[in-house]
Amino acid sequence: MADVKKVVLAYSGGLDTSVILKWLQDTYNCEVVTFTADLGQGEEVEPARAKAQAMGVKEIYIDDLREEFVRDFVYPMFRANTVYEGEYLLGTSIARPLIAKRLIEIANETGADAISHGATGKGNDQVRFELGAYALKPGVKVIAPWREWDLLSREKLMDYAEKHAIPIERHGKKKSPYSMDANLLHISYEGGVLEDTWTEHEEDMWKWTVSPEAAPDAPTYIELTYRAGDIVAIDGKAMSPATVLAELNRIGGENGIGRLDIVENRFVGMKSRGCYETPGGTIMLKAHRAIESITLDREVAHLKDELMPKYASLIYNGFWWSPERLMLQQMIDASQANVNGVVRLKLYKGNVIVTGRKSDDSLFDANIATFEEDGGAYNQQDAAGFIKLNALRMRIAAGKGRKLV
Repeated sequence: MADVKKVVLAYSGGLDTSVILKWLQDTYNCEVVTFTADLGQGEEVEPARAKAQAMGVKEIYIDDLREEFVRDFVYPMFRANTVYEGEYLLGTSIARPLIAKRLIEIANETGADAISHGATGKGNDQVRFELGAYALKPGVKVIAPWREWDLLSREKLMDYAEKHAIPIERHGKKKSPYSMDANLLHISYEGGVLEDTWTEHEEDMWKWTVSPEAAPDAPTYIELTYRAGDIVAIDGKAMSPATVLAELNRIGGENGIGRLDIVENRFVGMKSRGCYETPGGTIMLKAHRAIESITLDREVAHLKDELMPKYASLIYNGFWWSPERLMLQQMIDASQANVNGVVRLKLYKGNVIVTGRKSDDSLFDANIATFEEDGGAYNQQDAAGFIKLNALRMRIAAGKGRKLV
């Protein structure tokens, strides 16, 4: 890549990306543009500007992407009730296509001919960043230092930083033993004691949630208002998408909601144990299924459930910008036209309990569903023919002497 003149780096200002910045300058003799995204990770992003300036960077992008993240990525995903491998709410996965999109936009704005990221060669993020980048700019060059250099340990990175006078604190507050990633949807933990699948996670690891045991003894009730499948208000107060998620994180965290400890199958082939805190997302999933339960046609709901695992895998594996995900999204969004109304929830010691749902678009008809007199709204005698027709093929087989077991 001797022709690389300018690179846009996804830059946090931490050890890894600070070393990468200097490494790019020295290895490729190129100009580096830094891009730092505020996705609601809860940490100050502005210090990255001073660090980048100290490294001689002239073009520095620090973008608040919280609203775009929730509006255009998290909300569309939750319209599908998306869960990977039955448990994971895809908090890290769904942030990567937005970062890739912004990397390419900045590359186009600055005339850069390459992008770079700090994902390792073992994980999913390298795939997610690069699939997104290639989908949006087919000819872009991608530099992934972890697949090129020999700085494969934290100590080697620290030594490199010290040798090159990179502004990194070598001795400061105690570093977490976990590899963590955070945004408005979740915070993840990997490494440390979690690499032993039999070892219980440590209580002081969790950042956003109290333990269910320490949660309040009195339940918290909330009401979520939906419009076209998206939450637009909490307890009747209109809120933007990012504000909704931040508020649900706060309420859920106070009630011990959203902790998860799983072993997942990475796209690159290995199994990985991770712990996640997704308080707001856990509430959103439960509530969305509740409002859909009264507003969606049965076959539409069942078809969505059948397609969801495929949709979840596409997001997990980095195919957000693929034609098949875009096709599925159009179908999912079309299904949400009548997903309007209010869901009432009781939050109690780690549990999200649905206590009510109502909608002007509800398909629930109490006159038909009642166990009392229905005034002729449903003719129970019709069920006899319905059952016999559905049993026809089994009756024919039994008549031929076919064994069922």
